[in-house]
Amino acid sequence: MKTYRKEIWFNTKGRVEFVNITPEVEKCVRDSGVTEGLVLVNAMHITASVFINDDEPGLHHDFAKWLDALAPYGPVDRYRHNVGEDNADAHLKRQVMGREVVVAITGGRLDFGPWEQIFYGEFDGRRPKRVLVKIIGE
Repeated sequence: MKTYRKEIWFNTKGRVEFVNITPEVEKCVRDSGVTEGLVLVNAMHITASVFINDDEPGLHHDFAKWLDALAPYGPVDRYRHNVGEDNADAHLKRQVMGREVVVAITGGRLDFGPWEQIFYGEFDGRRPKRVLVKIIGE
């Protein structure tokens, strides 16, 4: 069995942002040499998420609005966690959107359904962030 590990590093421009990381994950699959197996992709930050969905700007706008309605940023004193911090909303948003995804690798490619893409969701950004890609298989 082969294994492969890589961290993908990047900066987000906004506090809340959705980044399509599918091309980077596809490159990891190619570099791994695994043709049949699984890839785990997870956010290495407690205020971020990795999820699968459609790469459509209207949908991403809707995610941001919906998440803000569920866990608004302000006023910051609404959250006990914000004593000395201001990111409680980001922790809650991450909980809703999830930490990681697992995708099958078949024939050396990500085995997606129609329109599926992998996204990094940032909820407390504007600084260096990373995603772990772990691949196992043959």
